[in-house]
Amino acid sequence: MFLLRDASAADFEGLAHAAKHLNSVNLPDDREHLRRLIERSEKSFAGKLEAAKRELLFVLIDEESGRVVGASMIFAQHGTRRAPHIYFDVLDEERYSETLDRHVTHKVLRIGYNYNGLTEIGGLVLLPELRGHPDQLGKLLSYVRFLYIATHRDVFRDEMVSELMPPLEADGTSLLWESLGRNFTGLGYAEADRLSRENKEFIRTLFPQDPLYTCLLPKNVQELIGQVGPGTKGVEKMLRAIGFEYAQRIDPFDGGPHFHARTDDITLVKAARQTTLLDAAAASVGVPALISVESREPPFFRAVRGMVKWEGASVAVDGATRARLGLQPGGELAVLSLSVR
Repeated sequence: MFLLRDASAADFEGLAHAAKHLNSVNLPDDREHLRRLIERSEKSFAGKLEAAKRELLFVLIDEESGRVVGASMIFAQHGTRRAPHIYFDVLDEERYSETLDRHVTHKVLRIGYNYNGLTEIGGLVLLPELRGHPDQLGKLLSYVRFLYIATHRDVFRDEMVSELMPPLEADGTSLLWESLGRNFTGLGYAEADRLSRENKEFIRTLFPQDPLYTCLLPKNVQELIGQVGPGTKGVEKMLRAIGFEYAQRIDPFDGGPHFHARTDDITLVKAARQTTLLDAAAASVGVPALISVESREPPFFRAVRGMVKWEGASVAVDGATRARLGLQPGGELAVLSLSVR
């Protein structure tokens, strides 16, 4: 059986192992960064940070072995006046020559900034040996973020973004960065990626503010712009199904596409419900759902897959799940059906 909960310092080694399978900006293979991330997450779940600074890290635990087998994250606000959310708009520019009677359309990249911030979801990783598990563990890791957002709506922004991983080279290098970013900053991709986790000032000051014509890039690099990497196709499919769309924006580092949605329009946010527990246990005719409870002491948040049956505004839950979460009749819980898309 598997449990989702907020990350703690005791999860460090397990998270470090999981991060090796993702090594993204959000969940990098960087032990010092992970330590800071866990510390911020602990303070975030405890309500010790203001809403805009909260970074919430969920871990998926194999209860039999106690090991961390996956993780996912929410950044309450990505983009502030001091550290804006930075992106490239991908635009079409049309030109016409009367002399040549020639019409051309150029694809251009124009750097942009968001100072008001968006809520970002990311950092989703599941150990390879558990992908395809019958309990749909990747789905649980993804859905838990929307369940939490729905039940703490005032903490999060009105627009959400997910920055998907693009196709990268075998060594993790971005060809887009090598063709663009290195020329403007003098930094290799790995070094720029590492620096940007804490400070993006060098992007704002060194990147050109004028549009960049992609026709000046190698053909193979042009073809990567806005593309989703093979390991992220499933995430793209899920995001589109619940209301996200490609925003015609990409990451200035690796060219990965940005998917946006209005928070209140996301199907999973709309479907999540806070409720109370009925005395009766759910029968086998119930429906599978992600069920969560919260506490004022760590762990602050716990969620498991279980069976539920609605009766009016309250819900019955199967006996095993009631025991695992310590649920009592009349107690508060949150529910998100796993059949919602």
